[in-house]
Amino acid sequence: MYPNLYYAFKDLFGLEIGPLRFINSFGFFVAIAFFVAAALLTSELKRKSKLGLLQPTEDTVTVGEPASTTDLLLNFLLGFVLGYKILGMFFLGPEITADPQAYIFSGAGSWPLGLLLGGVFAFLKWREKQKTRLEKPEKRKVRLWPQDRVGEITLLALVFGLLGAKLFDIFENWSEFLKRPMDFILSGGGLTFYGGLICATIAIIIFARKHKIPLRHLADSLAPALMIAYAIGRIGCQVAGDGDWGIANTDPNPFSWLPDWAWSYNYPHNVNEVGVPIPGCEGRYCAQLPVGHYPTPFYETVACTLLFGLLWAFRKRLKTPGSLFALYLILNGLERFFIEKIRVNNRLNFLGFQPTQAEVISTCLVIIGIGLWIYLSKKNGVQPVAR
Repeated sequence: MYPNLYYAFKDLFGLEIGPLRFINSFGFFVAIAFFVAAALLTSELKRKSKLGLLQPTEDTVTVGEPASTTDLLLNFLLGFVLGYKILGMFFLGPEITADPQAYIFSGAGSWPLGLLLGGVFAFLKWREKQKTRLEKPEKRKVRLWPQDRVGEITLLALVFGLLGAKLFDIFENWSEFLKRPMDFILSGGGLTFYGGLICATIAIIIFARKHKIPLRHLADSLAPALMIAYAIGRIGCQVAGDGDWGIANTDPNPFSWLPDWAWSYNYPHNVNEVGVPIPGCEGRYCAQLPVGHYPTPFYETVACTLLFGLLWAFRKRLKTPGSLFALYLILNGLERFFIEKIRVNNRLNFLGFQPTQAEVISTCLVIIGIGLWIYLSKKNGVQPVAR
């Protein structure tokens, strides 16, 4: 397991690069997932725009204004934080930066580098505005296509997705949260996918309505991107060992072609530091599970990659707007529902049953997906799939 990239580079290449401790493996793969999803979303929105399914909207912008005090202050603050914390970790001693989480939330940092980078950021903003400054600022209208707004959509998905993922994880583990709330709030792990999906969806719907982007076409464009992003994110869960593993599996590997770790794995050096001590290991991340568990993040990566291929293949065949997203809801819900059968998770008390939070939400997604498919079929009077 590689809790952060420092351990990955040390194990794979024999290099000990201290600042890499600040790049968590899970966060690294989440970032890749967002980049890949944004690229696929842009591609699909461009395709739909060329087909005449999407139209641009006009925004009014003011050009030629000098840099305002607010512009300069915000850029200075951004540069200061990056210099004080991020650049500072290259120059401070290992006794201060050995624990990345403690360092990030401490007051430690480099004042000279913070002030220097803050000044550079403010100057660059001032110079940028000076290059386009007009004697009399003008208001102009610009045409923006939906694909031009992918950056804003991605930022919304990132902010509200992470917020929702953290909130749902806290609700799912409420009793533990009450015992040690700061451990949950400050931890980089403990993120519930469906919480992120729900909160990000609400934010994107509001944004799409504001900018007159047809929701059905946007949803269809998002479906393959969401599936592959989930698959990539699960790679991060597997690599970091963030607790998303399955139930204990002590049975011998029945498949000669399957590596033992893909059947049962004890997640050594997991980022949650859960389990028993690893003999001879010193420092942080020196724990492993006492027995092997099903590596469910690996299974989900494989399953969702295949489902992404299916959605990608059907994206041009499903002619009814919204039907591809309906299919995504069904497939995503089924995949998550069945993986929950071998996955470790807290259970709820619901009408005499004890499902996990993910089982409840995934069941709802399947029902909504089927209902949406039927509704679209009846409303359009044809089957969604083109023959």
